[in-house]
Amino acid sequence: MATLAAQTLRGPFDATRTVIGGLIAGMVLGMWEMVLEAIIPAGQGFFGPVILIAATVLRNLQDLSPAQQPPLDVLAIILGLMGHMMNSVIFALIFAQVVRRLTQSNVGLIVSGVVYGIVVFGVMWYVILPLIDPVMLHVNALVFSVGHMMYGLGLGLTGIWARQA
Repeated sequence: MATLAAQTLRGPFDATRTVIGGLIAGMVLGMWEMVLEAIIPAGQGFFGPVILIAATVLRNLQDLSPAQQPPLDVLAIILGLMGHMMNSVIFALIFAQVVRRLTQSNVGLIVSGVVYGIVVFGVMWYVILPLIDPVMLHVNALVFSVGHMMYGLGLGLTGIWARQA
């Protein structure tokens, strides 16, 4: 019955494949961000991005200056990874529910995914982060935006894979 209901909205919805794809796309974004933050001048270091995500709950990290790399903290790394991967899945499920109503084509899914990644970046960078985790704005904005486009591309590819279920 659930499968029949899911298929009434312009194609099937495979939650398992969507979650797996969201996790993979989130890992692509995360690794891109971590590697580039480790190698670019004035970057936040390899674990910097996930530690800065954890600053949402570990409020003492909000006092870091932009020139100061976050201290290596295992709890912060674990919390940051958990938060990042949880959000990757949530945004993947939202994407799957919205975009499957808008397009049937593979190209449409890929383009929609990249656009979705840009929108997620914009909302996070200009609305959410300044309010709840301003220290996260210490990461390189260009690297962060390209990473979100890669995440969206992954979601578009996931949409194609999920429709093949």
